[in-house]
Amino acid sequence: MGRVDYYDDPDAPAANSLVPAASAVVVDDSGRILLHRRSDNGKWALPGGVMELGESLAECVIREVQEETGLDVEATGIVGIYSDPKHVFAYDDGEVRQEFSICFECRVVGGKVAVSDESFEVRFFDPADVPDLPMVDSIRLRVTDYLSGSTPVIR
Repeated sequence: MGRVDYYDDPDAPAANSLVPAASAVVVDDSGRILLHRRSDNGKWALPGGVMELGESLAECVIREVQEETGLDVEATGIVGIYSDPKHVFAYDDGEVRQEFSICFECRVVGGKVAVSDESFEVRFFDPADVPDLPMVDSIRLRVTDYLSGSTPVIR
């Protein structure tokens, strides 16, 4: 399913859903940040996704990171809470979702890097290389918030 991200765009469609989600800044022992290249828009992103009934947000982020990257992680902190109503995602099926995501800081505890059906590349990046990567503004903001060290933030 395709997805288009809109931020503060007067031509963006109106939101028709709000779904709790989690994302993760996963950092290795060298301080590199894990990103995956999404198959729906071709851009680099933090791993994450929607919360399922019966799980906590921490369980959600652990599951999503494992599904999207092959790595097992432990949530160690919160980068921020992101709920800006000016940021919406429009999906091919007509859903237009308002952003509502908690971004966690995580550390690797096992697994092996692997792609999934949601991505075609997964790798760790030196933080200095991240600004030059193609990614949506909301993901770049989360990485910037993490790197600023002034977490957690509420946006």
